[in-house]
Amino acid sequence: MSDYTIIENCSPTLAGLKTGSLFSCDYESREEVLRQIRRLNQKLGRKGLHIIPVVFYETRVVIYLYRPDLLSKDLNNETAAGLLKDLGYHLENTEGCVAFLRRKMMKREENWQFPHEVGFFLGYPPEDVVGFMENKARDFKCVGCWKVYGDVDKAREKFRTFRECTRCYAKRFHMGAKLEELVVETPA
Repeated sequence: MSDYTIIENCSPTLAGLKTGSLFSCDYESREEVLRQIRRLNQKLGRKGLHIIPVVFYETRVVIYLYRPDLLSKDLNNETAAGLLKDLGYHLENTEGCVAFLRRKMMKREENWQFPHEVGFFLGYPPEDVVGFMENKARDFKCVGCWKVYGDVDKAREKFRTFRECTRCYAKRFHMGAKLEELVVETPA
């Protein structure tokens, strides 16, 4: 997994605009992926990011890059918290919630069908995550990075901001900026 793969898939998270990003990439060696993730956690952890492998398939791995501070806030949103508690999450421990989600995703690995609450872990608006679940992914108002059931104008503005962020980060990377230089540090 190259630094550019992370920039291509996670720029809004690197910039602090989004809670988390989920992406997949090819791999040849599980040990190499784990080594790369340890290296990335050393570099990015100082700036408030954490990266984990979620599911290993035969030749692809699903990776989750996130900001634990933003995730804790998102998971404790009243709407998200109520639904997640009903699904068996223990919200006192954010890392425990990530581990619980990871276990659920690993159980579904054969069909790439992730639990719908994953949207809360990616920073999607709670009304859109709930709308997606209640409507079984149908009857949405618009689609971009996620399916929108709530405020369309606000969502479209976020989609535009995320695209622009990714374009800007890719340009800066190609001009010589290192991945860790592009990461916005989480305020203390």
